[in-house]
Amino acid sequence: MSNISAADVAKLRRLTGAGMMDCKKALEEATGDFEKAQELIRKRGQAIANKRSDREASEGVVLAKTTADGKKGMMIALNCETDFVAKNADFIALGNKILDAALKTDPSDLEALKNTLVDGKKAAELVLEKSGITGEKFELSYFDKISAPAVQAYIHAGNKLATLVGFTKAGIDVQVYKDVAMQVAAMNPVSVDKDDVPAKILAQELEIGREQARREGKPEDMLEKIAQGKVNKFFKESTLMNQEFIKDSKLSVRQYLESKNKELKATGFLRYSLNV
Repeated sequence: MSNISAADVAKLRRLTGAGMMDCKKALEEATGDFEKAQELIRKRGQAIANKRSDREASEGVVLAKTTADGKKGMMIALNCETDFVAKNADFIALGNKILDAALKTDPSDLEALKNTLVDGKKAAELVLEKSGITGEKFELSYFDKISAPAVQAYIHAGNKLATLVGFTKAGIDVQVYKDVAMQVAAMNPVSVDKDDVPAKILAQELEIGREQARREGKPEDMLEKIAQGKVNKFFKESTLMNQEFIKDSKLSVRQYLESKNKELKATGFLRYSLNV
């Protein structure tokens, strides 16, 4: 035990992220063998994480990035139990490390991401290991991606909300892309344009419009026209290209984009948030 130096403990802490006392104890048990000590910490961490599997991990971070060519964007959510851990630099770094691995390997879905190698381990195993070290439940809960001639990522302050938006044309001033990515974050549209609104939502809005008109005592033969008017209002408020542009309410997002380039449109978007 006396052979375990403070430098050895500090080195193991750097390698594992575990606490100083946990590192000292592991090195003592492993009689100074670093590989054995790391394995002890990993096993203990997994045991702690497994015990906390029924806990709710509702805090965390949502992170989004694009590939170097700007044609593909990916987004993940890494959850934890407390806001304190969510703000921790090591926790955020873990999320970014997993996201960077995703950008290189292009996983097809969340399950594929969990099996992606990060620092020589599957992402799910790494998350479980780090979970045990901190004593909080961690969970990789969301992954999605988008491709287009140009893709812009936006992460709102605090890492609780992120967006990705695809565009028809590359080479436009990046601030234009950012403006629309921020629009998606602020206004939470249901679709890009009128034609993209899911049929179920459209049917619901029409029925709500009819019912409101009926309650107001409008004639039956006017209900459909009134309901359609309310749906048009819904399109303006809830579809990205038809929303008022947040930086200039005199313009729609469509008009704003066309003022920069006649062929510039949004092709799709992703928006994900935690507690927002």
